[in-house]
Amino acid sequence: MATHLHLDGFSGISGDMFLGALVDAGLSWPLLKRNLRALNLSGYRLESKLVHRGTIQATKIDVRVQKGFARPLSLSRIRQIITKSPLPDVVKTQSLQVFDCLAEAEGRVHGLPMSKVHFHEVGVLDSFVDVVGGILGCHLLGITHVSASPVNLGSGFIKTAHGLLPVPGPAVAELAKQIPVVSEGPQQEMTTPTGIGILTTLTQQFTTIPPFLYEAIGYGAGTADPPGWPNVLRVFLGQAAVASYQLDQVVQVETTIDDLNPQIYEMLIDQMFAAGALDVRLTPVIMKRSRPGIVVAALAKMEQAQAMAHRLFRETSTLGVRVQPMTRYVLPRTEEMVHLPQGSVRVKKAPVERTMTKWIPEYRDCQAIAVKAGQPVREVIQEVLHALKTSNKRPSKKTPRS
Repeated sequence: MATHLHLDGFSGISGDMFLGALVDAGLSWPLLKRNLRALNLSGYRLESKLVHRGTIQATKIDVRVQKGFARPLSLSRIRQIITKSPLPDVVKTQSLQVFDCLAEAEGRVHGLPMSKVHFHEVGVLDSFVDVVGGILGCHLLGITHVSASPVNLGSGFIKTAHGLLPVPGPAVAELAKQIPVVSEGPQQEMTTPTGIGILTTLTQQFTTIPPFLYEAIGYGAGTADPPGWPNVLRVFLGQAAVASYQLDQVVQVETTIDDLNPQIYEMLIDQMFAAGALDVRLTPVIMKRSRPGIVVAALAKMEQAQAMAHRLFRETSTLGVRVQPMTRYVLPRTEEMVHLPQGSVRVKKAPVERTMTKWIPEYRDCQAIAVKAGQPVREVIQEVLHALKTSNKRPSKKTPRS
């Protein structure tokens, strides 16, 4: 079973908070320090200690710099240090992804190409070790899946090498695009550039705590200790309940109508699918004053919610649309072609377990063949499934499906 890590960033995330939370959840401290020597860097000392943030005991990781870098590191220098190290390839790749994301964000903020970006906050020795150490820690724990709840960015202002800046800082604001965020608690920076870089690189799903069997909880302490606030990153570590399932974030956009010509619904459904709907359904209901009505509900990706609402406002008589975020389980799937004498049919292939696979023939393809051949569509579907069972041919083309 796959090892799953869930990040609960109710007080944000930084590189040292992430590393501390992993150690608190069971990452071997001697093993981590021994493997970090592969960076072949000197001038620092790693320290780990238990502290309290609010009423919560947490692990605080400090990189004590004895002899730091003389000047901010460029992206090329960072790449050189990482690529020349004997670290595992996956650790190198993900560490480089973090710094590439940071460089791209810094470049957009300051109007510079990535090659010209020099790191100030994230290029000094302690942050560099935090990033690589956190990625290495995930590798040592065997983590294969990472999810995260909405992350707290904080509020107020911070002093940086570029002067006084609002929270979130420009780089953090860039990197936090398209992910769920909140701003709660005391006025301070909750999420740092290194923290958001690690979060966005590793996280495959943003959701509340997903169903999984967690065995350990870790708390990584932040440097700040505001009164009455537990400034920690909490992580849950355990085994994914069903490794083949994938969590997907969608929205349900719906409205209830009691005065629309029923003939219009056919075109409405077609237009909502054309606008990106994953599914559309009509449900008969009894409304106020005992009026019969229809609930029109569309399932779509979050970024398509406004387009769904626009279609409902434009094509129906409704004056209000409800939008509800949802989490769904989906099976990973591929598509292949089955060739019958009468024509070809697309088939979705979705593994449920190691010994069980679902095969779903595309109905419209089967329908077209049935009409052309003058036979019942159920017979065409049966032919497709029979061909799948008897064929030893591997799929000629597989296409990921959403």
